[in-house]
Amino acid sequence: MELQEKIISTIQIAFKDLFEHDLNTEGISLQPTRKEFEGTFTFVIFPFLKVTKLNPEASGNKLGEYLVANCAEITAYNVVKGFLNLSVSESSWMNVFRNIYENPNPAQTTPNGMKVMVEYSSPNTNKPLHLGHLRNNFLGFAVSQILEANGYEVIKANLVNDRGIHICKSMVAYKHFGNGETPESSGLKGDHLAGKYYVIFDKEYKKQINTLKEQGSTEDEAKKSAPLILEAQEMLRLWEAGDKETVDLWKKMNTWVYEGFDMTYKKMGVSFDKFYYESNTYLLGKDIVAEGLEKGVFFKKENGSVWVDLTAEGLDEKLVLRGDGTSVYITQDLGTADLKYDDFKIDKSVYVVGNEQDYHFDVLFKIMRKLGRPYGDGLHHLSYGMVDLPTGKMKSREGTVVDADDLIQEMIDTAESHTKELGKIDGFNEEEAKELYETLGLGALKYFLLKVDPKKRMLFNPQESIEFQGNTGPFIQYSHARIASILRKADQVGVDYSLNGFEELEKLEGAERDLIVMLNDFQKKLKIAGEEYSPSVIAQYMFDLAKEYNRFYAELSIFNETNAQVQAFRIAISAQTAKTIKAGMKLLGINVPDRM
Repeated sequence: MELQEKIISTIQIAFKDLFEHDLNTEGISLQPTRKEFEGTFTFVIFPFLKVTKLNPEASGNKLGEYLVANCAEITAYNVVKGFLNLSVSESSWMNVFRNIYENPNPAQTTPNGMKVMVEYSSPNTNKPLHLGHLRNNFLGFAVSQILEANGYEVIKANLVNDRGIHICKSMVAYKHFGNGETPESSGLKGDHLAGKYYVIFDKEYKKQINTLKEQGSTEDEAKKSAPLILEAQEMLRLWEAGDKETVDLWKKMNTWVYEGFDMTYKKMGVSFDKFYYESNTYLLGKDIVAEGLEKGVFFKKENGSVWVDLTAEGLDEKLVLRGDGTSVYITQDLGTADLKYDDFKIDKSVYVVGNEQDYHFDVLFKIMRKLGRPYGDGLHHLSYGMVDLPTGKMKSREGTVVDADDLIQEMIDTAESHTKELGKIDGFNEEEAKELYETLGLGALKYFLLKVDPKKRMLFNPQESIEFQGNTGPFIQYSHARIASILRKADQVGVDYSLNGFEELEKLEGAERDLIVMLNDFQKKLKIAGEEYSPSVIAQYMFDLAKEYNRFYAELSIFNETNAQVQAFRIAISAQTAKTIKAGMKLLGINVPDRM
């Protein structure tokens, strides 16, 4: 039984013995004691005064006396108003540490027998990945890792948006202005080449709109009748009809884009187990609409269109199939949801999609639950806020986006100049230095985008993210490298920091105890991060742990310590901190260097 569980169990018994009340352990929680007070854990008395029938101080004193007498782990208590602060024995903390230290992987959990699919990235094949995609991919990958560490079998999925009018815009522009250009002839990655023609389309389309307006058309008329947009619409019709020339061009340009995406994904350090393509799924869902009509979940209007009435759920009526029998976007999503379940029999399905789609997913999930899908209750939209730069918003069609490839390279270059400036690469050869710059640059980028609660809109500041001080990836990475250096030295001088090396140690310094308390929190933070689908919980914990270790390192000597047991323990707690940092950062998709 864990330390907190033992204390909670004794509190439950105390309520039975002292107040003749059966208290459920789920109603008992222990909070960390605030730094200004003596103690480790705090039990809040206020919610239980009806049971104790005493004032807060008297209730606290009665409980405190009982715990000191009946719980070997509790050595002292104090009451501050309605807060019972409990001090835990040092031997108990040593037992906690020994249990933690024997576990080779702090992030390993027993499988829970459940399957979850996490869908993320979902790029369009008419442009390269950009800064917004980075937050999406890093969130999706980190959540996948965190759920796996919580015992789930995870399927990482990518639904590629490879069809539609926006794809045809790039194709039309390439047909008119491409002159046979290829990634090889242009020196551009395939996704960048497709993106170039998406921008060209917008530029030429605007020219045509202005020409038509000069000839007397209204803005709306000009937008609808410009030759380029009419050609894009016709190209979409031809594609849906299977026209060979159109499909061949589509396949050629998409192949370029996928090769470009693969390079970016590899650089980003994200991967997928399953790809779905909208070109294969866009016709799905019509059978579900028929099923919904039969079950009375949907209804038909006079024009033949099919709708769902969600007014009782606080929404409105939503179109699920047009009167001419053609799909709308949600029709396809209904079908894809079933396809995912048919493929993998998943218990949960997590969609990592920006918060501009909140309403769409609210509707989708309510429909699937009304239809009685077995996975209905496991549907979750991981809604995240947009990413802004100090320079403002980005627009793909105007070519003002920050490409993911360019930003990653900029981060690596910044890491290089920053690291050289601080002189942190002594003794590195060229290849090792290059690897370090990539580790730091990507670590800075990922950590900065993941440390913010996913729901919040955020401002990405590249310069701030690369600092070696403050709440940044490089600060945590540097803390790990510092510990790795200590462990190398300990190995060189032959210190035994296995459990045998400090088996008789009982007394702890405050900084040692605080570090054990922090290390003991990792599993709890991992559970919260999984329940909330929030990598920011792990990121904040990593920062707090690195800070706590640096305080320990500043306050207590390691290699000048004359007591061999104390020295071995301080090296062991350093090793456990490094192990936990490495495991936690890996969950975020971030590597940590062993030297800097």
